[in-house]
Parts: sequence; C-alpha cells; structure tokens
Amino acid sequence: MNELCADIGYKSVNHVGEQLCGDHVDVVEQSEDSTVVVLADGLGSGVKASILSTLTSKIISTMMAEGLTLEDCVETIAATLPVCSVRGVAYSTFTILHLVNNTEAEIIQFDNPLVILLREGKNYDYPKTEMSIGGKKIFKSVIRLEEEDTFILMSDGCPHAGLGLTYNFGWKREDIIGFMEASAAGGYTAKTLSTMLIDECNRLYGGKPGDDATACVVKIRRRVPMNLLFGPPSNRDDCNRMMALFFSKEGKHIVCGGTTSSIAAKYLGKPVRVGLTFEQSDIPPIAEIEGVDLVTEGVITVNRVVEYAKDYLRDNKSYEQWSFRHDGASLIARMLFEEATDINFFVGRAVNPAHQNPDLPINFNIKMNLVKELSECLVKMGKRIKVSYF
Repeated sequence: MNELCADIGYKSVNHVGEQLCGDHVDVVEQSEDSTVVVLADGLGSGVKASILSTLTSKIISTMMAEGLTLEDCVETIAATLPVCSVRGVAYSTFTILHLVNNTEAEIIQFDNPLVILLREGKNYDYPKTEMSIGGKKIFKSVIRLEEEDTFILMSDGCPHAGLGLTYNFGWKREDIIGFMEASAAGGYTAKTLSTMLIDECNRLYGGKPGDDATACVVKIRRRVPMNLLFGPPSNRDDCNRMMALFFSKEGKHIVCGGTTSSIAAKYLGKPVRVGLTFEQSDIPPIAEIEGVDLVTEGVITVNRVVEYAKDYLRDNKSYEQWSFRHDGASLIARMLFEEATDINFFVGRAVNPAHQNPDLPINFNIKMNLVKELSECLVKMGKRIKVSYF
C-alpha cells in the first residue's frame, strides 16, 4: 500500500439570492490509491447552472472511474454540452484532477481558473501542454506527487471576488496564491483550507456573492493510523483479547467510556487519573492513563464528535469551537478529522446498566448508531475505516 494519501476538502458559496449552487464537485475513488476529482462550473447561476455542472462532473468522474481516458471523457462532454448561442461560450467549464496510485497527478483544465499547486509551501509552476479536444482548448499536465503537495481547484467565482468592490479587477491570481501560501503554512486540513479561501471570497464580495464560488483543495500527505476503543465487550472473558488487539495497533490510542477506561487501565497495570475541570459544561472531563493518548467519557462525548463531523462535512462552522478547545469531544475531533487517515474502531457490545434508566435518552442502540454515523462521516472525509465488534 502506498504511504501517501489524498486529503480532499471543498466548499462553495452561492450567488446572492440563489438556493442552488451552479458549481459542483465530484470525488470518485477509482481504486484504493487512485481518485478522480472533478470541479465543474455551470454557465450562469441557479437551477440551470446547477444541473449543467452536476451533469458534467458526474459524466466525467463516472467515465474516468471506469478506466476511460481523459480524452474520451472530454470528447463526450464536448459532444454532450452545447455552446451558448448568445454568449458563444460552453455551458459548463471543468477541472479534472486524477490521482494515479497516489504517485502521479493528471490535470485537465478547461476554462476554469488554472489550478494552483503549492509545493514546500510555495507556488510551483508546473508544466502545461495545450491541446485541442472536440474543438475545445484544453490544458493537460502530468505531475509526480510529493508529500505535502497542495492542489487548489477553483471556479471563476474566486478570482471574480471583490470585482468593483474591494478590487477594480477582482482578486488577482497572485493575490490568491499569496493568501493560500500564508494559510497553508498553518498546517491546516484540505477542508479547512477550502473553507478559509471561500470565506475570504465571501468577505470580498461583501457577503453578497455576485457569482457562485467553489474551492476544492487536495493535499497529499503521509498515512497516519489512529485507534479508538468504545465500550466493554459483551463477554467479560474477551476483555484481554480486545485490549491486546487494541494496544497492538500502530498509531495513537483513544479510549472512550468510564468502564472501558477501567478495563484498559487494569490491562496496562496503570491507574486512571480523572480530571475534575469542565472545559465545557455539557462535556464530561477527560482522564489520563499512562500509555493511552486520550481518555474520555463515552456516549455524551462521542455524540458531540458526531455533531462536529456532520458540520465539518457541511459548512464547517463548528471549527472555531473544536479547533482550540481541550474538552474530550474537541480533542477527539482534532485527532480524527485533522491527524488520522486510517482509523480502527474497537466497539464493545456490552449493555451498560446505567443506560437502562428510562429517564435517560441513552440506550444500547444509540451507542451502536453513534459508531455507525461517525464511521460514515469519516468515510466521506476520505478516511479508511475498520470497525471490529466484541
């Protein structure tokens, strides 16, 4: 398995007054280490633009995931999408980033702002070959990937930001590069970088975007394993086996739940030191066990992590809360969302007697559902997930 992987994140802001975005991003895993990312920008805004961009990105990503060549995909799009009779321009523009075995990137660009590549934190002027496919001028690039390479794909709503307001001629490419170089130096995830770029576009538009603006960031990074233990096993005799498997795994170890942490402490032969400080009034304090990276309460804490995960996949508004706080939920969120790429869940099926109180909104099914929801969210973030039940 390749040591490198792709961290992919994107965000859009709609044209003022529109409920639908005229841009669309599609991410399709072609194989374990190969991914197709398509950013399409439909002509105009609203419903028509949304349909055109969605159609374009779906056609391209599906065809490429099935192994067709870039040329075949572009020719199909050229034949499928007509040219606007009034403006004389294509109904949809697009950018394709094809990651091959996480060692090579193929980029195809048609009428979208050119992809920005940051290498070692600075703008890298990658080679581009101009070609004509289906009567359309296309730029093609093939780049050997390096760790920490950061690709920034944009719709034209980004360089148009501030046009006639903050800037006479919009937000120039070199200014966007400078902004992203400064932002990338913070070591942020792809999702956070795309959020920062779109939030800045929205600010330059004065909160009333004159065009749909979308940014998709793809960051090449090394794989980081992480392990999370949640709940004791249904059979007490399985405790040692569960702990042995959990602690034998490479990477950091997170233990969630009071009973679970007691079992882990007994296995390690170390005491549990429970914190008494509430970082947040509604999130129980964290604890410490020597040999464990993070020890937290169970259901309440994990439930908050699920809320953060769902928001992360939408507008990422909760980032300002969990990015710096030191409560259990915030610490888990940072470890799973920002650090980890491969996550192993070890989930105990034991029924907690404390959860059988009819006055409490917690039961066995809720715990299982939390694991299911969190796993699904992490998969959408591009993480590799393995869940083992005991």
